[in-house]
Amino acid sequence: MLKIGVLGLQGAVREHIRSIEASGAEGVVVKRPEQLDELDGLIMPGGESTTMRRLIDKYEFMGPLKAFAEQGKPMFGTCAGLILLAKNIVGYSEGHLGVMDVTVERNSFGRQRESFEAELNITDVAEDFVGVFIRAPHIVEVGEDVEILSKHNGRIVAARQGQFLGCSFHPELTDDHRMTGLFVRMVENTKAKLSV
Repeated sequence: MLKIGVLGLQGAVREHIRSIEASGAEGVVVKRPEQLDELDGLIMPGGESTTMRRLIDKYEFMGPLKAFAEQGKPMFGTCAGLILLAKNIVGYSEGHLGVMDVTVERNSFGRQRESFEAELNITDVAEDFVGVFIRAPHIVEVGEDVEILSKHNGRIVAARQGQFLGCSFHPELTDDHRMTGLFVRMVENTKAKLSV
């Protein structure tokens, strides 16, 4: 069975685990860097990106997370997790992990009280996926090998680049597991390739 971790430092960790299990994989809450060694894929959940970065540094996750990416293992960043994966962040001199060739803008849909839901058409997922946006970022621009999967009001809210998947919204906060299912399929395909 596929083992997919959720970085358990902050955010809706349990909801992601539930969604992973509903998609037919084993979910693991990751609290220690050495746990990454036993995983086939990793979800970087939503939360507050600067707080998450502090915790990543405090618990010495940065090196192991970069090594995980370098091994070709899939990573899925949702909301703040997308910010952590992005190469560039508007208004900041450098990214965090910087592994996905996208530029993101933080809180670009407004503050907490301006949270909303929107029906999205997402390539390879659904034409009627309800995205939950909470202080969400959006992708301002993408590198040439990045595939745009979804837009909302002209703004890019989901994209894929090789082993990396990112979205502005919180797919784990609904009972629709199709976005997580897309990531599980990516992990499955990558595992098959890496084990050849």
